[in-house]
Amino acid sequence: MQTRITELFGIDVPILAFSHCRDVVAAVCKAGGMGVLGAVAHTPEQLEIDLDWIEDEIGDRPYGVDLIIPAKYAGSEEGGITPEKLEALIPPGHREFLQDILDRYEVPELPDDDASGGYSSSANGAIFSNDRAEPQLDIALAHRAVFIVNALGPPPEHMIKRCKEEGRLIGALAGKAQHAQRHQLAGVDVIIAQGTEAGGHTGEIASMVLIPEIVDAVDVPVLGAGGIGRGRQMAAAMALGAEGVWCGSVWLTTEEAETHPVVKEKFLAASSSDTVRSRSITGKPARQLKTAWTEEWDNPDTPMPLGMPIQPALIAKAQVRINRAAHQKGSGAEQLANYFVGQIVGDMNKSKPAAQVVYDMMEEFIEATESLAKQLEV
Repeated sequence: MQTRITELFGIDVPILAFSHCRDVVAAVCKAGGMGVLGAVAHTPEQLEIDLDWIEDEIGDRPYGVDLIIPAKYAGSEEGGITPEKLEALIPPGHREFLQDILDRYEVPELPDDDASGGYSSSANGAIFSNDRAEPQLDIALAHRAVFIVNALGPPPEHMIKRCKEEGRLIGALAGKAQHAQRHQLAGVDVIIAQGTEAGGHTGEIASMVLIPEIVDAVDVPVLGAGGIGRGRQMAAAMALGAEGVWCGSVWLTTEEAETHPVVKEKFLAASSSDTVRSRSITGKPARQLKTAWTEEWDNPDTPMPLGMPIQPALIAKAQVRINRAAHQKGSGAEQLANYFVGQIVGDMNKSKPAAQVVYDMMEEFIEATESLAKQLEV
């Protein structure tokens, strides 16, 4: 295929795979698309290890790194927030409510030797903050990542400047046309038009409406995202003006994915109506699997989730406890276990290799476009 996206990155097919799993990133790169590693939860040490591994696996093929530096969060005016200050911002009532959830669902405590932190604050800085993302950016630019993406809000000016100086392309997600215009004015090279169907942080506009609005609003290449995991959906996105697609959820049930086994089972059994936009994990609206966890936090009679990054700091160890105990069938932890996923989850009913997902998408894309072409024949 030939679009501005394939030409920019030197790839065979304009399918970009966002994944926190390095194995998925490598598999998609080798299948002709381009993997983008989600680095938000990586420590600097782990990011170094994963990027070295990816580069050894894919040779000179291109790949990207996705960071999260939101425009506004607690402590953003100071450029970040210390773990101590972050802990002090958590109201006692929220700690009590969280403990009540864990008690009612009988989630066991962590062993004394388990130092897991999950989405927490640490010496590496608070999750979803500039303090955390800055060393990640340093590492990405010290490696061969050709595409650096900010997943939430406009990339900070210093991030754009550094990427440009290093000769890297920069991308940003947008949920409204005016967001995309601001990204372009700031110097972003590729806009990811992410509809509300997507997993993770989304706005409220559906892809069918959003993609053409953004395509008409900017001059840079646009990737369609949100509700895209099959070839027909890819064809629809490109018919709307996108020059490629950005997929995330569809990789969560692949054979390479590091998705929690219990959550993967839930995904495979879920329908497209089994997701909800909730602030219960990150503090900002993020589409995820609808579970007992989201229902507890989205109940108007209970404390509302805190902002970013306070909510992640509050729930980090609780999430580790839940995930550790969720393997027990019928347990409260199993009921609470969830993760980010988009409405495409209804089509994710069989686990297969990531490369096969790419091949299946392209086969269906070709069938869909050929079918449309036949309708124009006289």
